[in-house]
Amino acid sequence: MSEDLDNEIEAINSIYGPNTLVPLPLTTSNFDISTNIYILNLPSDAIAVRLHFPNDYPLSPPVVLGTQHVGGDVEKGAGTRAVEIVKDVLRLVFREGEVCLFDLVEEVGDVLKGETGQEDAEEESTGTSHGAEEREKKEMETVEDQPISTHNGGHQSTSTGLAQQLGEAPPWTISEVVTEKKSVFIARAAPVTSPAQAKQYIYHLLSTDKKVAKATHNITAWRIKGEGNTMYQDCDDDGETAAGGRVLHLMQVMDLWGVVVVVTRWYGGVQLGPDRFRIINSVARDAFVKGGFMKREGTKDGGERKKGKK
Repeated sequence: MSEDLDNEIEAINSIYGPNTLVPLPLTTSNFDISTNIYILNLPSDAIAVRLHFPNDYPLSPPVVLGTQHVGGDVEKGAGTRAVEIVKDVLRLVFREGEVCLFDLVEEVGDVLKGETGQEDAEEESTGTSHGAEEREKKEMETVEDQPISTHNGGHQSTSTGLAQQLGEAPPWTISEVVTEKKSVFIARAAPVTSPAQAKQYIYHLLSTDKKVAKATHNITAWRIKGEGNTMYQDCDDDGETAAGGRVLHLMQVMDLWGVVVVVTRWYGGVQLGPDRFRIINSVARDAFVKGGFMKREGTKDGGERKKGKK
């Protein structure tokens, strides 16, 4: 098993439950073929499918082999339909060289909920009424009329007194700005040594940048190792359902510690579907890479951080 797959399985089972993704049990009949075959228990718990992971995963995608079991209380044909859904979602979320299990489980769960008539979370929490839509439209007009701040200095909108109370600006590393169907995304990452410092950095950002504070979503996540190797990690969706968990999962897969990230989105009036999560993770990853938070290849402990472009 590759290290990427091992880490991803551990993260998936810690998020969704210890039996979400488990190895296919060895038997005398499958002993020669069961290597790298796993059972994925879908969110409904009524259906499980078998996945085969090639040795070079994530360079190559997993293969959906079929159903492992189908509960007796599901309608006829549900197992076959679930396999087709997993295959379709896998084609959508897989990108060569990037792990995909978290996105796969999330998206399959969303589709299955929709098909069984369960009420799904609204994609845009601020767009559920005409009045909310009008507010979003006005906010986006403001975003489009004014450039997004991509520097770490003080903000003209902040009073001198407030700036002094908040202290020095956090050393944010800022991603490229991504615009998709009028929605605007940007991420900021900074090194931190405690949860209190992470919260202070987020508070500083929201208090000193009015445009960020008025954004539709400010998705946050952090992972920190404290004294005595105590580990802290947390995330916040800020209304973008499951987005914080996805960013935290990205940090787990990248094995990042001592960093807080804020992904800001201004909703543009057009729903993006699953693409919004891809973009959120993309700008977060860009900030991590630019800030040098990833371990250097070829060093035992990650070595010295690369100096990123601020």
